[in-house]
Amino acid sequence: MTIQDKPTGVALWRHVADGIERGIADGRYGAGEKLPGETELADIYRVNRHTVRRALATLAERGLVRAERGSGTYVESPKLAYPLRSRTRFSEIAGAGGREPQAQLIGAWDDVATRDLARQLGLKAGAPLIRIEALRLADKTPICVGTNWLSAERFPDFGKVYERVRSMTKALAHYGIKDYRRASTKVTAGIIDATDATRLGVALGRPILIVDSIDVDADGTPLSATHSRFVAERVEFVVDSGSL
Repeated sequence: MTIQDKPTGVALWRHVADGIERGIADGRYGAGEKLPGETELADIYRVNRHTVRRALATLAERGLVRAERGSGTYVESPKLAYPLRSRTRFSEIAGAGGREPQAQLIGAWDDVATRDLARQLGLKAGAPLIRIEALRLADKTPICVGTNWLSAERFPDFGKVYERVRSMTKALAHYGIKDYRRASTKVTAGIIDATDATRLGVALGRPILIVDSIDVDADGTPLSATHSRFVAERVEFVVDSGSL
């Protein structure tokens, strides 16, 4: 452990933040790696823990680190390049970026089609639906929370199937859907709410990118309507015009 000299003419928290940022830039703290604890950082920079907390909060606001309650503070991975195209699969996108994809089922519930969902899914208003909430991660870093609605009549027990396979593609394959494509995509910006902030491990009020989409089968029949919320600092959308 190298003890850092206190600077002159620079706020102490800025000195700590700059030092940690240099450590990230030169590879001392790698992507996904846990930073030293507050006490150790305070010893390294010869400051109090309050100063360390302010420095870490500033770095978190800039998307360089993230705090996980009860675990510590971790270096954020580089932004995940996320193509928006007719064939969009989270696992393939994460894998292409050299990241390990993971899906965690938050829950599955019975629902009914609102007029908007009925229109999107080609159903009658009030038709029974299954609603899936899932968290998707890359290298254990939460990237997005997605809500999917599907016809409960066409896909009975879909929640149980998804819980077992942890993949939308594999779950649809269980029902004989060998392939599907993105029929429409709408991207808007928003502010994260308390529920998603906890799920995604970010501060309340941070910016998110919202993607509303509809997937269809080979015949063009709607399969699912999706409402996804991405951490803005963790993804970079790329419009693949050649496949839209």
